[in-house]
Amino acid sequence: MLILALDLAHHTSVSCAYDTETTDTTYGTVRTTPSALHDLLTESAPDRLVIEISPLAGWVHDLSRSLGIEVEVANTNHEAWRWKHVKRKTDRRDALKLAELSAMGQLPLVHVPAAEVRAWRALIAYRQTLVKRRTQVKNSIRAILARQSLSMPAGKRGWTKVALAWLEEQAAVVDGAAWRLMLGTELRQLRVLEREYALIEGELDAIAARDDRVALLRTIPGVGPRLAETVVALIDDPHRFASGKQVGNYAGLTPRVFQSGTMHRQGRISGEGNPLLRSLLIQVAWLGLRYNPWMRETFERVGRGSKARRKIAIVAVARRLLIRCWAMLRDESRWRPPQSAALRLAA
Repeated sequence: MLILALDLAHHTSVSCAYDTETTDTTYGTVRTTPSALHDLLTESAPDRLVIEISPLAGWVHDLSRSLGIEVEVANTNHEAWRWKHVKRKTDRRDALKLAELSAMGQLPLVHVPAAEVRAWRALIAYRQTLVKRRTQVKNSIRAILARQSLSMPAGKRGWTKVALAWLEEQAAVVDGAAWRLMLGTELRQLRVLEREYALIEGELDAIAARDDRVALLRTIPGVGPRLAETVVALIDDPHRFASGKQVGNYAGLTPRVFQSGTMHRQGRISGEGNPLLRSLLIQVAWLGLRYNPWMRETFERVGRGSKARRKIAIVAVARRLLIRCWAMLRDESRWRPPQSAALRLAA
């Protein structure tokens, strides 16, 4: 078998052609453009292309598949890929390691969804970027006012129409030209961000409305459109997971395990996987304690009434919520609460 491994870079990538029978290697460089990579793949005709996960991996993966070439995309965050006690790390060594691990069947792989799903994922992540930018601008506005001994209502009350009108007035009358300039600039940025945020959310709502899987997950009490669309987009194909444990690992919601001899200890959650998915699950788990009897029961059972176990309990709720979402997508079934929760709802 001929394996072609690419150490992708934005301008020029390093290639390693690896013959699994003779272990002969041939190195080269190629421009990281669709036309140059197309020529390389057609000329070398490898049995398998191996690349690392990166922003470039999507279109390179699609190009290779369109040519009928098997593709493997390596998860560089996996322990098997970490370089330990290595004094020399070069692009050639990276490419060779990709090829060797692939040949041995030990390469940790990632799932590469279709192009439209990748775009959906990117839009979901971009929405979160806008949320962070908006929060930064709001914090900056509060800081500017504080320096002028002015205060705003706390929380959401500080951003109502009445509060924003008051801020516009302050941008014209606050003492000092520098403070007026900064406050006016931040308010203009806030208006732009709010407008762009509304456009992004509108597009996400339109995508979700066309996907029955999002509506399916929204039958869970307490689960809104943002978590439902994120779970659907990131899980993509529920059948690629063999068990609920794998789903929990995918979101980084399972504890780290330390084992040696007779010692077996569990630590904090691994924190691997998509941080946005993990954050949304935790947020919905807290909110779901008010709206979903099953979440409340799970929280109380794991927490055992101890304040010290509240975080442990809420992580357990988030993990089990994700597993239930996965099972619903796999089975194409609506939410069915456990018997005790159902009886309480009926009462």
